[in-house]
Amino acid sequence: MGCHPQTPRRPIDGGVQFMNKNHTRSSIKLCALFCALGTEAVASAVAAAATSAEHPAAGETVLWPSEATELRAQADSTLSMLPDGAAEVRTGVKAPFPGVRMDFLSGECDLSPFGRIVISVSNTTDRAEKVQLSIKGTVQGVQGQSPGGSVRLAPYAAGELRVDFKNMPWALDAPLELVGMRGFPKAPGDGSTFDAKHVSSFHIFFKQDGNPGGFAVTRIVATSEGADQKILPAATFLPFVDCYGQFAHDDWPGKIHCDADLADAREAEAAWLKENASGPIPDVDQYGGWAGGPQLEATGFFRTEKVNGKWWFVDPEGHLFFSHGVDAVFTSAETGVGFREKYFAWLPAKDDPVFRTFWSIKETPEAHGFYKDPAHVPFNRFDFAKANALRKYGPGWERDCAERAHDRMRAWGLNTIANWSSQAIREMRRTPYTAKFNTRGPAIEGSVGWWGKLRDPFTPEFASNVWTSATDEAARSGDDPWCIGWFVDNELSWGSDNMEIGRAILRSPAMQPAKIAARDLLEAKYGTPEALNAAWGTSYGSWDAFLAITNMPDEARCGQDLADIHRATVAKYFSVVRDTVKAVAPNRLYLGCRIAWGRDVIYEECARYADVVSVNAYGYPPMRDLPPTAIDKPLLSGEFHFGALDRGLFHTGLVATRNQNERADSYRAYVGACLDHPRYVGTHWFQWMDQALTGRGDGENYQVGFVTVTDAPYPELVQAARDMAATMYQRRFTTTQR
Repeated sequence: MGCHPQTPRRPIDGGVQFMNKNHTRSSIKLCALFCALGTEAVASAVAAAATSAEHPAAGETVLWPSEATELRAQADSTLSMLPDGAAEVRTGVKAPFPGVRMDFLSGECDLSPFGRIVISVSNTTDRAEKVQLSIKGTVQGVQGQSPGGSVRLAPYAAGELRVDFKNMPWALDAPLELVGMRGFPKAPGDGSTFDAKHVSSFHIFFKQDGNPGGFAVTRIVATSEGADQKILPAATFLPFVDCYGQFAHDDWPGKIHCDADLADAREAEAAWLKENASGPIPDVDQYGGWAGGPQLEATGFFRTEKVNGKWWFVDPEGHLFFSHGVDAVFTSAETGVGFREKYFAWLPAKDDPVFRTFWSIKETPEAHGFYKDPAHVPFNRFDFAKANALRKYGPGWERDCAERAHDRMRAWGLNTIANWSSQAIREMRRTPYTAKFNTRGPAIEGSVGWWGKLRDPFTPEFASNVWTSATDEAARSGDDPWCIGWFVDNELSWGSDNMEIGRAILRSPAMQPAKIAARDLLEAKYGTPEALNAAWGTSYGSWDAFLAITNMPDEARCGQDLADIHRATVAKYFSVVRDTVKAVAPNRLYLGCRIAWGRDVIYEECARYADVVSVNAYGYPPMRDLPPTAIDKPLLSGEFHFGALDRGLFHTGLVATRNQNERADSYRAYVGACLDHPRYVGTHWFQWMDQALTGRGDGENYQVGFVTVTDAPYPELVQAARDMAATMYQRRFTTTQR
């Protein structure tokens, strides 16, 4: 199965179907064997295919182009061939997930011998695009477990979609019920995992964002990388957590085996930190700003300024400042123990004189996961990270960890203690920091979202609560020169299009203040209910009837008004927050709300009112940019990370890499892309410490830390941070604006 020229066949699904033209008879037979026989035959087919392919890598086989597969256009999509042999997909704006599907002609294919799928794709448009993948199977009962992935592509850029079938180094030999974790070892084919023996199709697609799009598929390969797993007996798997909160059934570099290892690590790192105390950033001032760069106005506070076509923070001394930071700087990795005590090889007694303070009780359900179920609340929690810090540093561990956090950041080239971090560490005022508070008040009842309903910014309680929270924060950091600025809220539920808040408001009860504001907007536009009825095809007898009715009108007729209501609500939110922040702390930057979801209108209104638009932009490269219709403002990456499973954890987090070296390289690439972007003024990694092996309350158990739960820095990631810090100011200042 090699890369050969393609020719179109008959149209399918409104598009064009593609297969290979020039395969030999033996190659066709190999394809048939590949999809029809078992593991042994597949391995033989792979070896033969590698010999006949044009440029195959060892241990991989080409799934497309191939006589065994074909591409089919999905709804509202078309296929055509590019001169280089790639298949180009053009997508419209009608279907929710336009794209292309690769089908196996035999109906299904056994891909279980392979560990990874790699799809070479490119963006054929002048807009940044996110190409996504979902792999489907024929076995019933596992559709919800379909593996997938995504890649963000700059305009006209190429990249790879990669997904692992065996995305964990360990598997169980039989099913075992394990709960409270996003990732954990499973038994192949136990009903909770995707059955790679019965793969039917690959769906490569966009999530509709209201714009026509396009991408090209060059080839699709299956590789043997990651195919090997250590099979563990389910009968003896429990307990699987050791006394340090680590995975008990494997070993890896840096694993702690006894308290003496912790003491040795403490002393070795102390010596290294002493040698590298000045850090890798050359010509740096006390804030981590670029003292060797241009001298700008020194206001005594952080501010923003555009210099030579690029946005920057400017530190209190008037030096250019790029916020190279990390979130959640604190020592903690609490995990739920209640209802899962058998997972742990060691837990101290609740009244243990040494470790008792590391127990806690959670009285309320979590937002997601196992502990969302009221039947599992309240539940006991234990914090292995704090227990390890006590073992490592002794009774003064809290002060020692705080001091070491600042020492590490300076030595690693990090200059910002970012969101979610310890107030005690921030208030040591040795490293610039960001602060945060949340809005509170009644919700828009008709709204929905991952983290909860959207607050109604038209309520009096919203404004008064923002004032109270801002005033409280001003007392702590309002006049502190070490504070860069304030985030307000995080990952709000703006909806998937530019009408969702309008829909939510119409679904809300009559006394909802946002609905009353929507009525006022419509009354100002239409004047009478009759005029509104004529436009919408409705039958409201009065404006009070409009408030009382919660049925949704025909969006084809009312869509623009829903969008106007949506925008007005967003603008109200940002304007109330901005006005309050500037009233109570005029020298403090308003850093936005850490946007994770939302269409252009969210970015436009945030840019209108905030000093900096913060985005939680996971993936590579960070292609979140302001729409061309937005006011030019700086951007800040409030969260990003990469994870790998070669150091004993069960989940990579939101963006997977193969190992720690690739993780470090991804860090370099991400930060570098932001340094080269004219709007980005900072990158904040999420987070300081790995999450607990057995998961936090909502089940997240991600390998995303700069340090492990045993307080051991990841040397590869530390070196990546130092590498970027060493050149970040010169690079950003001298790189030509793209």
